[in-house]
Amino acid sequence: MYKNIEKQTMLNLKDLVEYQEGQVVSKTLVQNDYVSMTIFSFDKGEEISTHAAGGDAMVTVLEGKGRFTVADDVFYLKAGQTLIMPKDIPHAVYGEEKFKMQLVVSY
Repeated sequence: MYKNIEKQTMLNLKDLVEYQEGQVVSKTLVQNDYVSMTIFSFDKGEEISTHAAGGDAMVTVLEGKGRFTVADDVFYLKAGQTLIMPKDIPHAVYGEEKFKMQLVVSY
């Protein structure tokens, strides 16, 4: 079930979170035993340090550019690009510049 979002309304996902200086901001749209969906904004230079997820994590950059480190591989994604980070593989996210992304984790 969706939360924190209007239903039956056209939306731009990137507009659901604002940038905040020196912060990573998130808004959870779905959270259950099977899937979670969250929209994030990263200020330039902000990061989510290395961690592993309990499911496959698919990120789609909505605006700007981010750096994604998955195990020993580094990916630079810009708006419209998607990356799947496999379950249990350490990964990190860094704001090369201000950017927004959608994260969908399937368990």
